[in-house]
Amino acid sequence: MIDTMLQNPHMSEYLLSLEPDLPEYLENMRTDAVKRDVPIIRREAQSLLRFLVKLMNPKQILEVGTAIGFSACLLSEFAPDAQITTIEKVPARIAEAKENFTKFHKSQITLLEGDAAQVLERLAANQRKYDFLFLDAAKAQYGVYYPFLYSMMKEGAVLVTDNIFQEGSLADSKFTVTRRNRTIHMRMREYVNLIISEKNLSTVLLPVGDGMALSIKTSESDQ
Repeated sequence: MIDTMLQNPHMSEYLLSLEPDLPEYLENMRTDAVKRDVPIIRREAQSLLRFLVKLMNPKQILEVGTAIGFSACLLSEFAPDAQITTIEKVPARIAEAKENFTKFHKSQITLLEGDAAQVLERLAANQRKYDFLFLDAAKAQYGVYYPFLYSMMKEGAVLVTDNIFQEGSLADSKFTVTRRNRTIHMRMREYVNLIISEKNLSTVLLPVGDGMALSIKTSESDQ
């Protein structure tokens, strides 16, 4: 029954209609991104992020995958006391994100440029710690990023991972997935297995947007 309800587009539209409006500048960013086919988090995912940061009131947020800065701005709007660090490697995206952060006076956001794995390795080596982490970057690299993210989670920190369902293909046999998509399919399955089986994480997979995982660190032990 629940699955049927979630697959009903009218139900999805109705639920989204109940969501409060975004601030005007964020709505303008979202609309413009959709027009230009710029990848940003889906509306359902936006709602979940907004709820989580208002619930947790995090002070240190790490985002992997800035794009044009929409989600970082969203996080800053609903976690106004947080310092946000976000990572991006694509020059055109970096330039646009910087412009948006300046335009909307987002001094609480720090943009780190470069390959995410290398930047994360540096942050982990410097023993940085975060209480809210949002992963929305190169899907095939989630497993590469994971050890660094895990090591930087405080006890009680939440890691939110976006797009884990891969448009529903995650449940498919690798033999039914097109050859060009098999690597990302295999790696996403490996990542999901990692966060599910991690001893010191408690993880739930949610049918929100293209699938989101919420993982809370129950101990700071890295065993």
